Amino acid sequence: MTQTIVNILLFLLAAWFLVGRLLPAKGVRTITASELKKELGKKDVQYVDVRTPMEFRAHHIRGFQNIPLHELKKRAHELSKEKEVIVICQSGMRSTKASKLLKKLGFKHVTNVTGGMNAWV
Repeated sequence: MTQTIVNILLFLLAAWFLVGRLLPAKGVRTITASELKKELGKKDVQYVDVRTPMEFRAHHIRGFQNIPLHELKKRAHELSKEKEVIVICQSGMRSTKASKLLKKLGFKHVTNVTGGMNAWV
């Protein structure tokens, strides 16, 4: 009986952890790559690509600046917390993490591009 309860609790904890990693953070807007095409070039928007420098050099969208995910926390001061930040990566996983981090750091308007560069055609 005790082992069953422990197993159920472990399962629930693991499920909660996974759901928390995959769902967007509260207050983060999501857009598709095709919606991003309509929003490119807007004034007062900061475009951030959180892929590695090598991925960024190989192919990137004009107007995006490269701040790799692992550097984002220490380089967040380069961005304005008041302006919208649109974040992209290769598939949408790193940009989801980046979006959550930016919200935790106090950024008010964060947008994540679902599907990332894989969806960019």
